[in-house]
Amino acid sequence: MIPYGRQSISEEDIQAVVNVLRSDYLTQGSVVPKFEQAVADYVGANYAVAVNSGTSALHIACLALGLGEGDWVWTSPNTFVASANCALYCGAQVDFVDIDPDTFNMSISALECKLQQAEKAGTLPKIVIPVHFSGLSCDMQDIARLAKQYGFYVIEDACHAIGGKYQNKLIGSCCYSDISVFSFHPVKIITTAEGGMAMTNQPLLAKKMQLLRSHGITRDADKMSHEPDGAWYYQQIDLGLNYRLTELQAALGLRQLGRIVAFVERRHQIAQQYQTLLSSLPLDMQYQSEDCYSAWHIFVIRVHLTVEKKSHKQIFAALRQLGIGVNVHYIPVHLQPYYQQMGFRKGDFPEAESYYDTAITLPIFPDLTDEQVVFIVEKLSEVLK
Repeated sequence: MIPYGRQSISEEDIQAVVNVLRSDYLTQGSVVPKFEQAVADYVGANYAVAVNSGTSALHIACLALGLGEGDWVWTSPNTFVASANCALYCGAQVDFVDIDPDTFNMSISALECKLQQAEKAGTLPKIVIPVHFSGLSCDMQDIARLAKQYGFYVIEDACHAIGGKYQNKLIGSCCYSDISVFSFHPVKIITTAEGGMAMTNQPLLAKKMQLLRSHGITRDADKMSHEPDGAWYYQQIDLGLNYRLTELQAALGLRQLGRIVAFVERRHQIAQQYQTLLSSLPLDMQYQSEDCYSAWHIFVIRVHLTVEKKSHKQIFAALRQLGIGVNVHYIPVHLQPYYQQMGFRKGDFPEAESYYDTAITLPIFPDLTDEQVVFIVEKLSEVLK
C-alpha cells in the first residue's frame, strides 16, 4: 500500500535522537529552545513556543488571546476537528465560514458577508482561525483588513503549511496575524513524531503561551507574589497545562528543519507531475494564486461525478484495493455528531459539503517516486473510465 503521507527519517535524524537519549536531559533541557529559535529564524517570526501537538498550540493560542465564555471563534469547516475544538476547550462558541470551491480555503466573500451580519446581530467573533488547507495560504491580507475593520484576532492554522509562502514571505512570520500554529505530526512537512509550535511577533503573547504550556508555573522572582522561599521555589500564577515538547522530539525537529527546503521542493515536483498527468482526466485540482507557494502537505483532487459512472465511495474503494492509500481531507466539522448536537445541520455550509462529496487525497511525500506517481495516475485513469 502506498500511503497518502509518510515521514522521511534519515540516519542523522536517528543519531540526533540517540544523542539526546545519552545526555542528561530528556525534557526541559537546551534542545527545545534551540529548535524554537531555529524555526523562528527560518520563518522570520520573533518568538516560537514549542508544544506537544498542533492542537495544544491552537489551545494555548486561544487562551493567550483571552478567549472564554461568551466569545465566538470562526474557522473553516474544511479542516480537522482541532481547529474548532480549541475554542470549545476555552468555553467559547464556534461557528464556521464556508470555503472557496477553487482554493478549498476560507472564502473571503463569505467571511465578509458573515461579519456584516454578525455586526448587526452583535455576535462578532473574538478570533478567526483561517486554515491553510494542504499548505496553501489563505488570503491573509484581506483577512487582516477585515480583522482591523471588525476588531477580531487572527490565528493562522498553518499546521499544513510550514515551508509554504504568502506574498514571498514564509508562512508563520505572522505578518498578517497575531499567532500562527504549526504541526509536526509524521505526515506533515517536518516531524517531531508528535509536536507543534506557536509563532508570534508579540512578546506578551509569547510569554503567556510559555507559561500556559507548563502548568502556569514560574521560577521568575519578578513574577511572584513575594520573595522566593529559596532556590527551590516556584509559584503557579496561572491555570496552565502540561503541553511541553521533549528534548528527543526537538532534536528530531531540528534535524528535520535542516531538510525542509528539499522536502518542499520534492513535494512541488510531485505536485507538478500530478498536475501534468491528471490534466486530461475528469477532475479538478486546487487553484494556486500567484501570491502563494504551497507547502503541498496533501494533494487533493475533486472527481467529476455523474449518474452513469462510479460513486465517490466506489472510486475511493477501488483505488485502495489497487494498493493506493488515498484518503479524504476532510469530513466537514459541522457534520460531526458532536457538532450536530450543537445545532449544526447538513446544508449549513454547502461549498464545504460539495467539496467533501467529491474530494480524494492522493499520495504525496518526499520519498514517493516518479514511477509511483505514474502508477497512481494510470490506476486512477482506469478507475474513472
